[in-house]
Amino acid sequence: MIDVEEQINAVRRSVGSRTLEAGEARTGTIGQTYDATVEEVWEACTTAERIPRWFLPVTGDLRLHGRYQLEGNAGGEILTCDPPNGFTATWEYGGDVSWIDVSFTGDPAGGTRFELQHTAHVDDKFWDEYGPGAAGVGWELGVMGLYLHLRSGESMDPKESEAWSMTGEGKEFITASSEKWRDASIAFGTPEGAATAAGDRTTAFYTGAGIEAG
Repeated sequence: MIDVEEQINAVRRSVGSRTLEAGEARTGTIGQTYDATVEEVWEACTTAERIPRWFLPVTGDLRLHGRYQLEGNAGGEILTCDPPNGFTATWEYGGDVSWIDVSFTGDPAGGTRFELQHTAHVDDKFWDEYGPGAAGVGWELGVMGLYLHLRSGESMDPKESEAWSMTGEGKEFITASSEKWRDASIAFGTPEGAATAAGDRTTAFYTGAGIEAG
């Protein structure tokens, strides 16, 4: 399906923080350059016809101040919209509200730089347990789906993608992604031991491996 090492190395990840009105929030940023025009990547990420071809089925009013709902996942409100440069939206799931900021810029070397920053008030206990990879690995699977869609023009079946994530190749990808988010967490200032333990728990969660007590 994909060259795991090549895709992992094509993605850039960072962890940070922001001060919002409601207090301190954590950020995870993921980016990749695609061999496509800004307009094409914008369309793939913002139209009801294209989004299900690499991510999830979506319903709603995909325009400024409209609300969207991803099937079996988050919904929210589109807060800003600046085609084809970017948009911001709320990301509402499980009673929690966080925010995404997505940008599309032409890369001087060619193609389009896609970047998504997810800002959330994360409970300290949950952060200590799973770290940035809890959301980061999920976003990375989406970023990979967008890469495959833009490369081939074909649609990605969500059920097939989910099944792939449980194959040996899929688990290799998830493990490598989780390790990269661990590294980003350490670069942010998380102690190495704590970041590694959180990364291991994230990997186990996504691969269904479980964690042994001890």
